[in-house]
Amino acid sequence: MRSVDEHLARILDVVSPLSPYEQPLLEALGLPICADITAQVDLPNFDNSAMDGYACRLEDVKAASRDTPVRLPVVGESAAGQSKAYALSPGQAVKIMTGAPMPSGADVVVPVEWTDGGRAAVEIVQAPEPGQHVRARGEDVRVGDALLSEGDVLGPRETAILAATGHGSVRARPRPRVVVISTGSELREPGIQLGYDSIYDSNSFTLAAAARQADAISYRVGIIPDDPQQLTDTLSDQLVRADLVVTSGGVSKGDYDVVKDVLGRLGTVEFVEVAMQPGKPQGFGTIGEDATPIFTLPGNPVSAYVSFEVFVLPAIRRMMGKLPYRRPLVRAVCTAGFGSPRGRKQFVRGRFEVTGRGGQVTPVGGHGSHLIGGLSRANALIVVAEATTSVDEGGTVDVLALDRNF
Repeated sequence: MRSVDEHLARILDVVSPLSPYEQPLLEALGLPICADITAQVDLPNFDNSAMDGYACRLEDVKAASRDTPVRLPVVGESAAGQSKAYALSPGQAVKIMTGAPMPSGADVVVPVEWTDGGRAAVEIVQAPEPGQHVRARGEDVRVGDALLSEGDVLGPRETAILAATGHGSVRARPRPRVVVISTGSELREPGIQLGYDSIYDSNSFTLAAAARQADAISYRVGIIPDDPQQLTDTLSDQLVRADLVVTSGGVSKGDYDVVKDVLGRLGTVEFVEVAMQPGKPQGFGTIGEDATPIFTLPGNPVSAYVSFEVFVLPAIRRMMGKLPYRRPLVRAVCTAGFGSPRGRKQFVRGRFEVTGRGGQVTPVGGHGSHLIGGLSRANALIVVAEATTSVDEGGTVDVLALDRNF
């Protein structure tokens, strides 16, 4: 059998980052940028007031106090976005609002609370410090300053600085378009009546949701019965909108495993057994004229989800240029002991939490690849190495914390 690391290395060798292009800021949220970005304006772009009050010269008001107030004529008003340029002469004041440009000649702002609030003339009863309540041009960012570096992921704070300095778009790789297909004549759409030998399709929902959570664009095609021609036609139809295809089911050794039958004839998809539990039967390769990567995952729901986490998620991140490709392992104390098969890397569903003494993880549900109830209660996978046959209660284990951003 192929090891997990060998199979993933094969996948990452085939999958390439998508070509970048210029995208609007909000469309690129969560994506790594593909170029260094510098400021194209100063922040602030002009001297402006940090307070509602009166712009004036420090020299005119530095002696102001409640006992000896200073009275100045108000020669104008400056409001953000709707003011004209003022030139202040000695002995004058301009009423000013927060964010409004400072008049030429003014070097301080007296908050309205330190005055009588006058309109034609203002009485000032407290003196400001030099430069107080003035936001100087370029005090935050100057033209040419480095803002972001290639590879930085665009989040809300990064979006803020780009928008504030006039960048309406960034160069980034697109989100991969992931087409998800479930196969099996026994599958039914949730919400309809089940027959005695039918089950609801959960895999296509699970995998489409997982792809979307990975910042990809997911298209859930739905259920394809065990019909080779229908699967062939569906794949042909879907390739036009796919950067990556994920199927589940039909990859074992049964008579009705149509995915293996159809794709095996193409010669571009390799079906292997990977030394892991759950998820041993795996398929990966390319299809179509554009050599679109395709993952053929097992049909059991836990196997499909674990396979996505271990193999498909790193491929999606590579397509977007996100590092690291693999979810980092964390160390945690295991609260219960269990056995593990020699020679296979086991992924055990668990509930991870951070305690005062560090990380702690508790196995949930059984180890069967059909036990989706335990998966729904899990927020982690306990990773047990191939050579380990048992985990002791209180032992330290490696954990994939599934809900953590990375």
